[in-house]
Amino acid sequence: MNIDHKEFYEAVKKGTTTVGILCGDGVVIGSDSRATMDTFIASTEAIKVYKIGDNLGMTIAGGVGDAEYLVKLLKVQNEMYKMDEGKPLSPTSATSLLSLILQENKGFPFLVQLILAGINNGVPEIFNIDPLGGYTKESKFTATGSGSLTALGYVEGIYTDDMSVQDAAKHVLKAIRIAMRRDNATGDSTRLVAITKKGYKEYTREEMEKLIGK
Repeated sequence: MNIDHKEFYEAVKKGTTTVGILCGDGVVIGSDSRATMDTFIASTEAIKVYKIGDNLGMTIAGGVGDAEYLVKLLKVQNEMYKMDEGKPLSPTSATSLLSLILQENKGFPFLVQLILAGINNGVPEIFNIDPLGGYTKESKFTATGSGSLTALGYVEGIYTDDMSVQDAAKHVLKAIRIAMRRDNATGDSTRLVAITKKGYKEYTREEMEKLIGK
């Protein structure tokens, strides 16, 4: 099977903005909720941030069906690992597992780009995973999707090493909303999650509006 790699990567990066910021006491990830099919807005309520476990979350960009399959698979693997080992998958282990799955399907690749984030023995971690199984362990922040360049431009300007979870949550939210104004494939509502030693927290709409002072 011949793959047009240019078309492949263009397909992956279309249609969303997801952002992750690492901070001293946790990690924050978020996304918009718009799903597009070319110029058609297919949904304004798409879920692009998923809870894998109390210590682990994932954002998705790209093909919805491919991404949802990987989410379900990783949730099952996490539960099986907890039964066998008495503890959940770490972000590092979960990333290695996803990398193997994606590499094994290069002939008919999953059209996805993923951010996987969580806590590993008390230490926050964040990974950016590409469609063919390559991944990068990020030391500060990352973003995926068609609005990622706009979002990264904002985050690079405000990031500090001593950022708190609350500050990171505010800036992830602002980065996504800035991308909404510049990228027509990013839009509608936002979903925001913080993962710390205390567990997995999804922000309500009211909490998000309070974060940015509206």
